[in-house]
Amino acid sequence: MTQEQTALQFQKMTQTPIPRLILTLAGPTILSMLITSIYNLADTFFVGQLSTSASGAVGVVSSLMAIIQALGFMLGHGAGSIISRSLGQRDTETASRFASTSFFTALAFGAVLAVGGLATLTPFMRLLGSTETILPHARAYAFYILLAAPPMMSSLVMNNILRYEGKASFAMIGLVTGGILNMALDPLFIFGFKMGAAGAGLATALSQLVSFLILLSMYLRGKTVSRLSLRYYTRRPRDLARILTTGLPSFGRQGLASIASMLLNLAASAYGDAAVAGMSIVSRIFMFVLSVALGVGQGFQPVAAFNFGAQKYRRVRQACLFTMVAGFGFITLILALCWVEAEPLVRLFRDDPEVTTIALPAFYYQCAAMLLQPVIVCSNMLFQSIGKAGRATFLSCCRQGICFIPLILLLPSAWGLFGIQVCQPIADVLTFFISVPFLVQYLGELNRMEPAAQ
Repeated sequence: MTQEQTALQFQKMTQTPIPRLILTLAGPTILSMLITSIYNLADTFFVGQLSTSASGAVGVVSSLMAIIQALGFMLGHGAGSIISRSLGQRDTETASRFASTSFFTALAFGAVLAVGGLATLTPFMRLLGSTETILPHARAYAFYILLAAPPMMSSLVMNNILRYEGKASFAMIGLVTGGILNMALDPLFIFGFKMGAAGAGLATALSQLVSFLILLSMYLRGKTVSRLSLRYYTRRPRDLARILTTGLPSFGRQGLASIASMLLNLAASAYGDAAVAGMSIVSRIFMFVLSVALGVGQGFQPVAAFNFGAQKYRRVRQACLFTMVAGFGFITLILALCWVEAEPLVRLFRDDPEVTTIALPAFYYQCAAMLLQPVIVCSNMLFQSIGKAGRATFLSCCRQGICFIPLILLLPSAWGLFGIQVCQPIADVLTFFISVPFLVQYLGELNRMEPAAQ
């Protein structure tokens, strides 16, 4: 990218009106998140046609996917936040150093996870909450996911760096292409080639490899400000530590999501495969809903980081407030549709009366709690984007860690199946009330910082 193009990018990120800038960046990101969620739902839908046990395997392997995402997002968000603030200061050399370091570290982390996971596949699936009847399906599905762990993890890094550079449309191309391919390959491999749950895993692995190659081509063809090269890989441990520290909120959020999913599966397994399948279906549906709030929030992140680096603090504050309002509007519309079509939606993924009976109450409780997500997401992303790692990490650990884990350990023994169904909604309410004071205090601080920057 030429110096002139870099200057134009700086002007775009620091002078474009906030609503237009965020919606421009959020549009491709929301589409990417929705496509990603849709192909996760496609796995749930197609595998669910095989049996209730196979449907439960999707929930088990989702914990593995959360581990991959935790490491990928930690490196991608950690480097991306630093890169965006560096570009706000017009420092492209630093941007390339952190981009290359995070990319090659992701490949290494993915390889370690693949080797370790494949070597301990059966106990690993049991650890993630598999019952004996779910185990064969989970093993078959997870085998291909583990093989694809290196490109999956590094794709998350490249995608997030593109977003933080303000090039969300490039990131969208890679993710959407892979997502559409996944949805096309699922029925072909599962039913056409009679591979069962293994077919879903292979479809996901191949589609992720295609996404990886498309995203990598953006860097190799000079479409980005930052560069990927081994010569840029840092020799300073403090640089890698800075990436990990800045990305720790994402690791906390996604890593705890994996632990939460595992504990949910273990708690639900006491009530049979139908309970595991039912709670898995609810979780996957609301991952789709949450992707809208996350998509708007991810449109906000580069705006916050870039303008914070450029010392335009009032724009950071304006961007945060607009993101919450826009996110609430989008998510309210989707939740209203979900509420009306709740039962047909659950039955779409597994038409089993026992599964539906367990899933529906959890679905309604979660539907109400999701209205709080725009504030939760925005407060977390604000602190991570501007480098306030301590506050960001604490808030990211609340929803599925500090609040959820004690609840899932205590409520099922006290309230039985009902306790499992209400754990996540209660955790969301608690996280909202924890997040609000942090957010209000810092928005006031940003307002006071602006005159000093003029």
